[in-house]
Amino acid sequence: MVSEYTGLNMLDVEELDYIDYLQYRRDAFIYKQSQTESGVEYLENAFRLEQTKPDRQKLKQFL
Repeated sequence: MVSEYTGLNMLDVEELDYIDYLQYRRDAFIYKQSQTESGVEYLENAFRLEQTKPDRQKLKQFL
């Protein structure tokens, strides 16, 4: 997945620093998921579940 996303060959991917590899893997996953409707829904749900503070502007719309 990282190789396809970055265009690097597998030998270059193996030589990446671990942190750089993890960042590329994360970015590649997000890019791949954003290509489909179900993937976009997954990403939106994942973002929503990570939020710890309420969105006060949206809450005011319901009052």
